[in-house]
Amino acid sequence: MKVRECFDDRRPVFSFEFFIPKTLEGMVRFESTIRNLKRLSPSFVTLTYGAGGSARDRTIETAGMIQNELGLTTIAHLTCIAHTRSEIEAVVGRIRSLGIENIMALRGDPPKDGTLPPEDRRDYRYATDLVRHIRKMDGFCIGVAGYPEKHPEAASMEDDLRHLKEKVGAGADFITTQLFFDNADYFRFVEKVRAMGITLPILPGLMPVTNYGQLQKFAAMCGTRIPAEIIRDLGARQTDAEYVIQYGIDWTYRQSRDLLDKGAPGIHFYTLNKSRSTEVILSRLLGR
Repeated sequence: MKVRECFDDRRPVFSFEFFIPKTLEGMVRFESTIRNLKRLSPSFVTLTYGAGGSARDRTIETAGMIQNELGLTTIAHLTCIAHTRSEIEAVVGRIRSLGIENIMALRGDPPKDGTLPPEDRRDYRYATDLVRHIRKMDGFCIGVAGYPEKHPEAASMEDDLRHLKEKVGAGADFITTQLFFDNADYFRFVEKVRAMGITLPILPGLMPVTNYGQLQKFAAMCGTRIPAEIIRDLGARQTDAEYVIQYGIDWTYRQSRDLLDKGAPGIHFYTLNKSRSTEVILSRLLGR
């Protein structure tokens, strides 16, 4: 199923994001997490992309397993900054051969080993270039990222919104946001996007906090603001693991309920490959 069809229903869209573990033990936990969350009948799941060699192959094969063996509609993330045009065509061809009809088109981060060619020698400078290429290949539903608090590398919010409009114009079907903790940021973002004439669904992305140190790391990396209330409440009790997890569950549940009540099309959960928090939150939302 193409994910854009999920948004045609009046029911909220609920989706989960996973990443490929690096160890065999982690892979066992990963599969257990997916099976636990499958019971909640998500609209779809997404799998982040490992750009290099074996990581890329494992990502694609695992996306195929999730869709074809576990029966969950899957979006394969695809980054382009370090790829050539022929490499992207090969990857998309493999994704297609596995029956996956949905791709999250992202620029991606530069390789840490410094092998990224200069901009004038890259086949893809921006995610817009990837969206345009996939759209020409036909047959795919394409998602793109949106940043309620601005992409960390963007010169301004206006500049970031201009890039989003270019991605939409290149052929995107829906927008999923980066994580945020203050719903006002999401609603301001939606208002600005709508004012630009963009009518695509904008799915809010939320991450239940499970570790205070990890929260700070992710927030810094994504350019996400941590509300003072969370810093106050978790800062003093950050070593109390159960308290932090329960706090994250309660905060994200309240966020989710408010977003849905005010018209958001659903919730995309950044699960960090853990099932408990997301399972509790979504069960509450579904009244189970």
